[in-house]
Amino acid sequence: MGNTYIAGVFDVAELSFILFFIFFVGLVVYLNRESRREGYPLEHEQSGAVQPGVPLTDGTKKTFKLPHGRGTYTPEDLPRDPVNIAAKQAFGAPGAPWVPTGNPMADGLGPAAYANRNDYPDLTFDGRPRIVPIGNSHEIEIAPKDQNPVGLPVYAADKKLAGTVSDVWVDQSEHIIRYLEVTTNSGKKVLAPMFVCAVQGKSWLGGIMPIVDDQVPLIDIDAIRADQFDAVPELAIPGQITRLEEDKIMAYYGGGYMYATPERAEPWL
Repeated sequence: MGNTYIAGVFDVAELSFILFFIFFVGLVVYLNRESRREGYPLEHEQSGAVQPGVPLTDGTKKTFKLPHGRGTYTPEDLPRDPVNIAAKQAFGAPGAPWVPTGNPMADGLGPAAYANRNDYPDLTFDGRPRIVPIGNSHEIEIAPKDQNPVGLPVYAADKKLAGTVSDVWVDQSEHIIRYLEVTTNSGKKVLAPMFVCAVQGKSWLGGIMPIVDDQVPLIDIDAIRADQFDAVPELAIPGQITRLEEDKIMAYYGGGYMYATPERAEPWL
């Protein structure tokens, strides 16, 4: 059997173990640095004071290259999110729940919170606006046998008439409906995300046998009340929606499932 000693009693097995140990420690340091390249340094929830870092594991800043010639984006270079929100903590301790002091749906609290995304439209791979009214899209239309929502009445969570569907907004990348444009009772045009809209109408079987399905065609939106549609966040430019506006609209309807009525905010048990 050959001699495996390198020098004295130091052999190949010991060398392999030491090299593996050095590699493993380096891997742990590398992974920790990578995990801290976005969202660090940590800040105190109430005061905003920066928490001290950990030696060897504080990574460098992460920079993202944005598509369509929009430059780069470094999250750490942005200012801290404001904490002067329309709410107060239930008690003075980090992690204490925030109690709304105003209209939480308009103030963006709890389920109505939204991210401060870039205030420009989302684009397709070839640089066209991704979400547009169906009339501005490229060869997208409602299937002839499907229920066309345009012209249907919209009923809200309180079972009252909120308005009428006046247009459909589609995603040109996914070829699906993203929003329904609702003209409210006051004449204002607002968008309603398709995920909160329930389309009620005649089924194909009901068209053959009317006694099977006699439902009246309408749009049911149970997220908010009829009088709350006028307060849906508006679009700055008609016919165009930005990423920030999308988040605000989604958050408004999402918050309605907790704040639209006093009963929804109460505990179930």
